[in-house]
Amino acid sequence: MKEKNSNNDKVTLEDLELPQDLKKLSFYQCASLCKEIRNLLISTVSKTGGHLASNLGAVELTMAIHRNFNSPEDKIVWDVGHQAYTHKILTGRLDRFSTLRQENGISGFPKPEESEHDTFISGHSSTSVSVACGIAEAMKLQGKDNYAVAVIGDGAMSGGMFYEAMNNCGRDRKRNLIVILNDNNMSISKSVGAVSKYLTSLRNTEKYLHTKRAVERGLEMIPLVGSSVAKGIKNVKDSVKSNILEQSTMFEDMGFIYLGPVNGHSLSELEEVIHMAKSYHQPVFIHVKTIKGKGYIPAEENPGEYHGISKFDITTGNPEVAAADSYSTVFGKELVKLADKDEKLCAITAAMKYGTGLQFFHFKHPDRFFDVGIAEQHAVTFAGGLASMGMTPVFAVYSTFLQRAYDQLVHDVAIGKLHVVLGVDRAGIVGEDGETHQGLLDVPMLTSIPGTVIYSPSCYLEMKMCMKKAIYEEKGLAAVRYPRGSEKVDFDQSDITTEWLFKLTGRSDTLIITYGRLYNEAFKAQKKLEKRGISCDILKLTKIYPIDGELGADMVKYKRIVFFEESFGEGSISEKVGDILSELGYCGDYSRITAEGFVKQASVKSCLDKLGLTSDKMTEYIRRRSTDNGET
Repeated sequence: MKEKNSNNDKVTLEDLELPQDLKKLSFYQCASLCKEIRNLLISTVSKTGGHLASNLGAVELTMAIHRNFNSPEDKIVWDVGHQAYTHKILTGRLDRFSTLRQENGISGFPKPEESEHDTFISGHSSTSVSVACGIAEAMKLQGKDNYAVAVIGDGAMSGGMFYEAMNNCGRDRKRNLIVILNDNNMSISKSVGAVSKYLTSLRNTEKYLHTKRAVERGLEMIPLVGSSVAKGIKNVKDSVKSNILEQSTMFEDMGFIYLGPVNGHSLSELEEVIHMAKSYHQPVFIHVKTIKGKGYIPAEENPGEYHGISKFDITTGNPEVAAADSYSTVFGKELVKLADKDEKLCAITAAMKYGTGLQFFHFKHPDRFFDVGIAEQHAVTFAGGLASMGMTPVFAVYSTFLQRAYDQLVHDVAIGKLHVVLGVDRAGIVGEDGETHQGLLDVPMLTSIPGTVIYSPSCYLEMKMCMKKAIYEEKGLAAVRYPRGSEKVDFDQSDITTEWLFKLTGRSDTLIITYGRLYNEAFKAQKKLEKRGISCDILKLTKIYPIDGELGADMVKYKRIVFFEESFGEGSISEKVGDILSELGYCGDYSRITAEGFVKQASVKSCLDKLGLTSDKMTEYIRRRSTDNGET
């Protein structure tokens, strides 16, 4: 750190060796840095997009953590990881922060390969306590005296995994495990249910901790007898606490020492409670209250809208891209129209009301709208319960989060042949959120479940048609999958279908097979190839699974078949088509272009281009394939 004459001298982030210099600073200097960090967060996310509100609310908390723990020896686990931007700034990535969520830049989530201070990758919610518990146990086995710290949001507490972990971790009272709850009374959609109400009741009991602190400080000042009195008063602490709180906290019932709630924007209070927590050397739960979006008025007033946001204008707070033009919004509005005429139709979300476009359903049919919190497993089984009583539940969920409910899809829906409809949002490449959020596993996952039907429309109109088919004509588990963002349509929409379509030139021995938004890329590639004198036909699938058995006889007529698919290759539709061709004795040239391995953050266009799934890459692949076989 550059020399400063006084603890009141202003410092900047660039003056410091981070994170070690943080411990040398006064509260005044830290407050100045917090303001600088907030300005940096706002200016950066306005250009790159990202998770703004949660990070603005966690600035002081993050600074207090790094001032009072020794990363990377002490292990800090962030849940979800959305709130770790300040952590990245304070751990040596200030000079690269402008590359946040950009191709070849730093990730929007903690990533161990990016920094030794990123303990564990965390793009999904409710996992941090399990991770920290495992780390704390490993430290104990290795004879280390360091701390494992889990930072979790109140929205993540609606996930069942949190309680499984808490129940397990609190049993052993010899772990250096600290769980910090960042309670901003918000998940992505506003926190709902009994947990939210419980935390609200705890938020009104700050006088307990203040009273406890005052008593402890007073006892420490009494010579000789202070220690003995402290031991004696501990025996009546629980009854005093009961009189103030009027209840024992559930966290203490699970074996944790509960401290809080404390002001998450007061460094002095945060550091005092962290110091207290470290002194116990056993599982401690710290309850911290923060304001989501703090320091930026538009985000404070609309934290849900600023959870994950595209580029926006700082002055007005207006996003650069209108969310009205998206598959999610069209899906949500169409579901409302269907529900207006169908009293059995219900909508379910897992804390993603706005992200999935279900806010319209909530407004129009609140009695049939259910936000279960961040609990995808419960959402699916809950849907099964509704279906068992003759209702028609539609669960709108991001592809990446649907992965968490595989067991429930199998056991609680498919085996019982219950009619549940999935709106699989963000299917395929999503771009800047990177590996943890790419929607490349829903097809392999769903095709492995017997009796499942999957639709993948290529435009808004086709999606509406598929929704009606899935809701009213299918009987068991049915899914309609669609990408993030808006439709891109160059093809003639009179060709739309809910089954399959051959786009023929009438003279080709080359066939492209694809589905979803890639049909538009294939359509453009067909036109580009035609200009080069290469003719190819297209088989567009809309009902992608189960595959129509009649298609095999038409496919084997082609000398060359290429399947372009926005999915992992193992378990994909292209793999199943290959099996069909093999069974039919196909001897032609069959190739598949799919995603292999996890796809890092970049723009959607760049990701698709790298995977060979843009019209230009399709054109080049077909041209090269034709040339390799002696054709012009």
